Amino acid sequence: MSDRSPRNRAPQRRPDRVRGVAYQVIRQVTAEGGYANLALNKALREQRLSGRDAAFCTELVHGTLRWQGTYDAFLARSVSRPLADLDPELLDLLRLGTHQLLRMRVDSYAAVSEMVTLTRAEIGQKRSGLVNAVLRKISQRTLTQWIDTVAPPVEEDRLGHLAIAKAHPRWVIEAFAQALDDDVEALLDADNEPPRVTLVARPGVSDLDELVAAGATAGRWSPYAAVLEGGGDPGRIDAVATGRAGVQDEGSQLVAVALATAEVEGDDASWLDLCAGPGGKSALLAALVNQRDGQLTAVEPLKHRAELVRSNLRAIPGEHKVLIGDGTKPTWPAGSFDRVLADVPCSGLGALRRRPEARWRRTPEDVAELRPLQEDLLDSAITSARPGGVVAYVTCSPHPDETRAVVDAVLAKRDDAKLEDARPLFPGVPDLGDGPDVQLWPHLHGTDAMYLALIRRT
Repeated sequence: MSDRSPRNRAPQRRPDRVRGVAYQVIRQVTAEGGYANLALNKALREQRLSGRDAAFCTELVHGTLRWQGTYDAFLARSVSRPLADLDPELLDLLRLGTHQLLRMRVDSYAAVSEMVTLTRAEIGQKRSGLVNAVLRKISQRTLTQWIDTVAPPVEEDRLGHLAIAKAHPRWVIEAFAQALDDDVEALLDADNEPPRVTLVARPGVSDLDELVAAGATAGRWSPYAAVLEGGGDPGRIDAVATGRAGVQDEGSQLVAVALATAEVEGDDASWLDLCAGPGGKSALLAALVNQRDGQLTAVEPLKHRAELVRSNLRAIPGEHKVLIGDGTKPTWPAGSFDRVLADVPCSGLGALRRRPEARWRRTPEDVAELRPLQEDLLDSAITSARPGGVVAYVTCSPHPDETRAVVDAVLAKRDDAKLEDARPLFPGVPDLGDGPDVQLWPHLHGTDAMYLALIRRT
């Protein structure tokens, strides 16, 4: 019998399970428009990955997606045809391999071998040779050497160099540079650091001591914030599992608390969250207004997101309302609310730490397309506030066209509203700029890049 008989062939090695899970999550994000954090959390639960395996899978997914544009520039120099001509499945495998070679403590031989095996299992033997050849080319240089090879020199094109070296699209860097007084490079570095898991103790039903007793550390700025150092599953904490606490970035907490603490004369029992989904800020506001014997009305146009708001409110005492509707077309009389939050849909460029895929998914056109909706929502929010009431215009984006430009455009058309200094509402928080609005930054405050403008209805 021939030695080449199938009976005498050595069995093919099975692909590494963790890399396989990471690849499938990356495919969900790049091919199906999924969100990395949601797809990854679901995969970790379903595949029962924990500990070191979960951490390894998380770094494979988030790192590959975060550095995707930079890796594509390197791969374009290593593949003999345009990347656009490659099958998307193959390109994702090459990106995944490149991340292991250039930014992880994985032996080069092992990284290439494992990716060849995974390629064979996922898309066939025919493509494994190309993966082997390309990744071997990638392994011949360090990350720094690749950047020096591909990126334009700093002295000739600083922003172009940063786009490759710091893995951000050039248009995003330009917008950040326009909004920042100091060096944008520190912000880009902060965007590339995995965020810490931050919790919020919803007042009246939980407190900071409970979260600290469960292993968290008190946050820096928000009186309700706690950090799970080293990560971990927040769901293991009883307060989080029961909805008395939640996962919420400290910047998101700060803008909600600022709205709640702004001075208001007279009635203060009727609050509105005009763009409520998924409900993190709604839950904090509901807990705060309940302590004043008041009620929150939360508005969300999408039914499934309205259900998320209801879920976030389930542990908060009080008769709070969740309405499914369009915030630009109020079903309530003008001047109905004492405090209004307009946390408008935006590009999300302020949360690139926790949404690594967003930087490559968003375009300048997205910012332009969102602008009319942002203006309409802010205009509706001001109309919904009573005279003497306050409105917080909030975005999770530092892009100037989504922040002060929106506020200025709306206030220019109204004579019944004025911009107030919001900085005193952030006690103890440094580097708040010249005001009157507030822009938080990952590299300065350790938060998402949340923006707040406080507007008084006159």
